[in-house]
Amino acid sequence: MKKIDAIIRKTKFDDVREALDKIDIEWFSYYEVRGVGKAKQSRIYRGVAYDTSYIERILVSIIVRDKNVEKTVKAIESAAKTGEVGDGRIFIIPVDDAVRIRTGESGDIALYNAETEK
Repeated sequence: MKKIDAIIRKTKFDDVREALDKIDIEWFSYYEVRGVGKAKQSRIYRGVAYDTSYIERILVSIIVRDKNVEKTVKAIESAAKTGEVGDGRIFIIPVDDAVRIRTGESGDIALYNAETEK
């Protein structure tokens, strides 16, 4: 099992959500996050300069079975990509185990319903 954390532009969240749905990733968590990157810029609004070096992004967090890692990463990458600086990052982290609280099942089976496996 792997945990995939993707930091993406807020404007690309709906595209990523749709791409994950198309590959049958039905459940994930997401969070609004802020970060500081190399890009420093300020914007002027009504004559006042605002520092925009704190970049607002969405963190999408998914736990998947090993067989689904590659297609999940490709789906996120293709949906989130604009080709410009600031598209984000994808991190793949090993997961030792998972436990479904309701049934006590552990391992890969805790991530999906075996009776609905395609």
